[in-house]
Amino acid sequence: MSKISLIIEREYLSRVRKKSFIIMSILGPVLFAAMMVVPAWLASMEDDEVKTIAVIDHTNLYSGQIENTELLKFDFLDEGSEEEVRTNFKESGYYAYLVIQDNLLENPEAIRLYSDAQITMDAKGYVQRSLRDHLKNQKLQTYEMEGLESILSEINQINIEIPTVKIGEDGSEKQSSAELTMFVSMAFAFLSYMFIFIYGTQVMRGVMEEKTSRIVEVIVSSVKPFQLMMGKILGIAMVALTQILLWVVLTILIVTGVKAAFFPDSEMPSGTQAQIEMMQDQNPEAAEQIASMEDGFNFNKILEMVNSLEPLKTLLLFIFYFFGGYLLYSALFAAVGGAIDHESDQQQFMLPVTIPIIISLYVAMMTFRNPGSDVAFWFSMIPFTSPIVMMARIPFDVPLWELLLSMALLIGGFIATTWFAGKIYRVGILMYGKKVDYKELWKWFRYSGD
Repeated sequence: MSKISLIIEREYLSRVRKKSFIIMSILGPVLFAAMMVVPAWLASMEDDEVKTIAVIDHTNLYSGQIENTELLKFDFLDEGSEEEVRTNFKESGYYAYLVIQDNLLENPEAIRLYSDAQITMDAKGYVQRSLRDHLKNQKLQTYEMEGLESILSEINQINIEIPTVKIGEDGSEKQSSAELTMFVSMAFAFLSYMFIFIYGTQVMRGVMEEKTSRIVEVIVSSVKPFQLMMGKILGIAMVALTQILLWVVLTILIVTGVKAAFFPDSEMPSGTQAQIEMMQDQNPEAAEQIASMEDGFNFNKILEMVNSLEPLKTLLLFIFYFFGGYLLYSALFAAVGGAIDHESDQQQFMLPVTIPIIISLYVAMMTFRNPGSDVAFWFSMIPFTSPIVMMARIPFDVPLWELLLSMALLIGGFIATTWFAGKIYRVGILMYGKKVDYKELWKWFRYSGD
């Protein structure tokens, strides 16, 4: 056991001292924090540039039907001004000019919005909505209904939002978020996939480097091949676990620091409400999304939603499933690394190992839509796919018996794959210059079992 500890220490220290590990340990949390903070910051930014759009209406039907806003102004010109505006557009100071050639009720395509640069969606959306509302009112007026305007006003005021509440076993209530649950589900599934694949291949490359440099011949004179394989697997696992914990801690510290510096009162930045009011006219769907996120900038409410997901339990399960999945796959990666001499030979053996990982990621992507489906259930039980698929299901409150069964099967799968990989590894690391195929691997497996 002491020999395995020495190998673990060697693998761990040699990797955590690398510049790449230090850089990624710092850069990772910065990127994760940016993903959380930058959208809030961008949504709080205001476009303070006043844009003036010339309107040339050949029908004289729409004069004054597009109202000015704080940042969008409309200058209605006579129809003879079109050529002058087109010719001297850059000197005119206009952001764009709108040309209406015909009655839009009869010919909806008789309208064009011109500019010398790409027009923003807000500007286009506001013009489009203003004219559409005017045309709707014109059309409705033809029905000659009494009190039509008040009816339309009441209809437009109808709005409904459904908050989600999670009920605890003791009857307590916590505000939750279906969107946050979906995001956490996909984030944990992707992180499991990424870490298992990255650190599993590190085991394979480490074995290949020692084999091709013949260092392994010296090492196995002092330790058993199985001890060497387990020491390498566990050592790199400790590196991965260290990096994960650093990412979690540093990300929390960065986000907390940003919150304290820029959102001390847990409120949206000043000016955002004015932006929402302006966007109600320009782009109602975007305004509704920002308004619904008004409490999203309230970090206290976000924390309440996060608490409904039981973050400590979720983090511990993530560590378990990552560790279990990593141990399972790294044993197979170690066997592949011990069986081949060159990276060009790895494709034929890597494919069967990586296919379950890729499939599990695809299953995880559909799991958040139906986490209780038969497909999601069985793939969260199979040891080769459960580390990723189960992590996608955990935010949706998986029954305890399913969790325990999945964890037990994963432990059993790790033991079985380690036993299988160990038999191949102990023969393969001392084989050189021989083209290996699956038939040869089977011989090694049977030979090592004698």
